[in-house]
Parts: sequence; structure tokens; C-alpha cells
Amino acid sequence: MNGEFIEALDQIEKEKGIDKDVLLEAIEAALISAYKRNFSTAQNVKVKVNRETGEVKVYASKVVTENPKNECLEIDIDEAKSINRDLTVGDIIDIEVTPKKFGRIAAQTAKQVVVQRIREAERGIIYKEFIEKENEIVTSMIQRIEKKTVFVDLGKAEGILTAAEQVPTEEYKVNDRLKIYILDVKKTTKGPQILVSRSHPGLVKRLFEMEVPEIQEGIVQIKGIAREAGSRTKIAVHSIDESIDPVGSCVGHKGTRVQKIVDELRGEKIDIIKWSQDPAEYIASALSPAKVLSTEADEEEKTARVVVDEQQLSLAIGKEGQNARLAAKLTGWKIDIKSQSF
Repeated sequence: MNGEFIEALDQIEKEKGIDKDVLLEAIEAALISAYKRNFSTAQNVKVKVNRETGEVKVYASKVVTENPKNECLEIDIDEAKSINRDLTVGDIIDIEVTPKKFGRIAAQTAKQVVVQRIREAERGIIYKEFIEKENEIVTSMIQRIEKKTVFVDLGKAEGILTAAEQVPTEEYKVNDRLKIYILDVKKTTKGPQILVSRSHPGLVKRLFEMEVPEIQEGIVQIKGIAREAGSRTKIAVHSIDESIDPVGSCVGHKGTRVQKIVDELRGEKIDIIKWSQDPAEYIASALSPAKVLSTEADEEEKTARVVVDEQQLSLAIGKEGQNARLAAKLTGWKIDIKSQSF
């Protein structure tokens, strides 16, 4: 190694943000292993890389003793004093043992260490970037599909859309662009593993935050979301400003805001309801589009008995019980729906 190598490390420090001294310490540690591996020695060795010239030297550490029994680990006091007359028994002396052919090994080892550290640093940068995007939406492109798993291009990384996080009604094709929700970012030996979702309720939440300025400004709040991906979502909203209609804000003029979200979700139905602190009122709203005649709520048991007109019963329950199921999920209450004639 030479001065050019040290200059290269300086450049890496500037461009990649990897501390030069940390790199050199890692190189020195790797060179100790390389020396022992290539020269089959039992010596206690140290490797030093000159921070200016890049010159590599190997030193054997030996204990000064009067009667050496192991030449690899010990040195006679008289021999030690010929090197440094101030040494006494029990001191440790470092003797240079750099092999003639060690330069080539050192260069190869250093290169391997630098490449590995750069790769680790880049993985760390990608991990940091995406861990900050966890629970956020990003636009991606489908890169490939293997069996039931979809892999999406996230720019510097690849996202994994497993079958469990896909929407049953959606068809995925290579090169399709779609918004995905960053579900989880994990550190692995091969770099960050980024799990994404199309079915998570958080996707709907973030889409509303993107499309509705009143939500971005904090005037309208999302109080709850219940979703059966690909079919129907119920979202409860509340306004801290009585002059602003939270439902109207989310729907938008002639339904333009909610329609953008429906389009992104490929036709998924969305019920936007007004949140209420009063459980009976909230539950009645949650059963929308059905009209509720009365609600009896037991706050201790978190159960509610809802009465609807007989003609509204099937609407309140929904196809295969979906409307009632989503309302219960949204409110956190067990809901018993009865018709007025029951």
C-alpha cells in the first residue's frame, strides 16, 4: 500500500462519510488475521499502517525474560537490551517481523475491508432512509413477481409485497406503478429488508392526509379506520373547528377528493363518517349508509343494541355481514342489530 491508498481513504471519508481512522483500524485488524493465516504463526502480532505513507509493518510482541522457553512469545533480556537498553524483565517489546511478500497480501486484504465497509455504510444509509419512511406512502414500480410475492422498486432499495399484504381483488403486473405503504424495515446481513403493504389501513389514512388539506393542517382529525382491503373501508373523522364539516372536507367538491383515493385503491368503496364522543351517536353513524332508529349502548360491556327499520336491516348488516363487521371494528363495540318489527 502507498500514499495513493491513503488519499483514496480520504476521498471515501468525504464521499461516503466513513471515518478514515475507523477504516484503518479495521484494515489493521484484518491484516493480523491475514498474517497468521498466511504465515502459520503462533506469535502475538500487531500490524500498523502508516497514516501518511500507507506503509504496512508487522510487529511481534514478546515478553522480556531471562530464560526464554517460547521464542514466539518471549525474548532473552540480553537480546532485548541490544534493541533497547532501558528494557527490564517483564517488559513487552515489539519486534518488526514484516515478511517480504506481505505487501501484496496487505493490499488485497485492505481492498476487501474497504469494499465491505463501504457496502455496510451504504446499507446503513439505506436503512436510515427507509426507517424514517416507515408508516409512510411511497410510489413504486413493480420490478418482478416470484410465485405470490411482488417485488417493487423503491429507488435505492427493493420492497417486498407478500401475499398477506396484497389486496385480493388487485392484479399486479411488472412495470405497474402503485403507491405502497412502508410496513416494516428490518436490518439483515444482506442489507435492509423492506416490507410493504397495499392492504394496511395505514395506506388509506396516508392517502387522506395527502388529499385533504384540512387533515394536513390538523383541523380535521382521523379518529379511526376499519378496512377490508379491496372491498370497503370505513373512516371516522372529526373537526376541531365547528365551522368546518369533516365529512365534507374529506369528500371534496363533487366528491373529487375521495374519488382520487378510490381510484388509487382501484374502486374500493369508502364510507366517511362523523366521529362522535357519544357512543350511541358514533355507532349509528358507523352503520352508514343504513339509517338507525335507536341505539342503546352499554359502556361497561362495550355492547350496543341498534334498531333499524325492517327495510334497512339488510343494508345495516351488509353483504355477508360486512357493514356491521366494519362498524364494530371501527367503534370497538359489539353491535347487535335488530329490525323495528322484531
